[in-house]
Amino acid sequence: MAAAAPIAAAPRRSRSNVLAGTAVMTALLAIAPFVGIYPVFMMKALCFALFACAFNLLLGFGGLLSFGHAMFLGTAGYVCAHAAKVWGFPPELAILAGTAASAALGVVVGALAIRRQGIYFAMITLAVAQMVFFFYLQMPFTHGEDGIQGVPRGMLFGVLDLSRILTMYYVVLAVFVVGFLFIYRVIHSPFGQVLKAIRENEPRAISLGYDADRYKLIAFILSATLAGLAGAVKAIVFQLASLTDVHWTMSGEVVLMTLLGGMGTIFGPVVGAFIIIALESYLAGFGEWVTVITGAIFVVCVLAFRRGIVGELAAWWARSRR
Repeated sequence: MAAAAPIAAAPRRSRSNVLAGTAVMTALLAIAPFVGIYPVFMMKALCFALFACAFNLLLGFGGLLSFGHAMFLGTAGYVCAHAAKVWGFPPELAILAGTAASAALGVVVGALAIRRQGIYFAMITLAVAQMVFFFYLQMPFTHGEDGIQGVPRGMLFGVLDLSRILTMYYVVLAVFVVGFLFIYRVIHSPFGQVLKAIRENEPRAISLGYDADRYKLIAFILSATLAGLAGAVKAIVFQLASLTDVHWTMSGEVVLMTLLGGMGTIFGPVVGAFIIIALESYLAGFGEWVTVITGAIFVVCVLAFRRGIVGELAAWWARSRR
């Protein structure tokens, strides 16, 4: 019994460390606008951080590489923007409508793709995402390449005026923290443990009686829903829904964020998202060379940090403690 105590204490220490890290991260994000960091940049980074965390739930813990995750980000953005501007929905209902649309799309795409594995799964998601892109390009309500502009922010719950930049920022921060903690809870639930077992050895998980396809489908739907939440909030923040969020390059960008920060880690996608958004913002003067510079940085990080930035830091910390 005495020997088992350190083993039982290890998960508790890990959870305590993550919760403490989450508290520190939230506090730093809360004071960021007051230390000279532009709130609009922070809101963009937070939206993409939630998007990357949603993608990491599928890839890092489910072992499923989707090349079409931008379709959920963009679908929620278009539905949210249309609901707020044309149907006159308040922001909370518009965000809910966009998120629900991505969840429904996740059910359809997941049911189609989930029975395939590896490159075949990735290619099916990419193909469906391309069809979704051309659908939004042609549909009248999306206004083609112009997108849906001038989306009203409105009053959240009839109380919070989202036209005020700091109010909007703290709403985005709250959505991000709730989404982040929800993903953490999913990962450390019995469902999350089975999902990781399927990732490590699917035939063995099936032999133990688990329906692998059902677990992977649920993970896909959860990931699509959270990606949709990020897209809907982003549409309200920037008062715009455009084809950029549905394009295949956006799917590649979220893969880059996840791998750069650390696939299969809790904080890795957040770090990766902030790094990529910061590079895009501060290197904007280089024009199209931003893509080349970002790609070069990615290659260096993959060669030097195989586990991603957060993964390598965690490994270094574990070695130093030993």
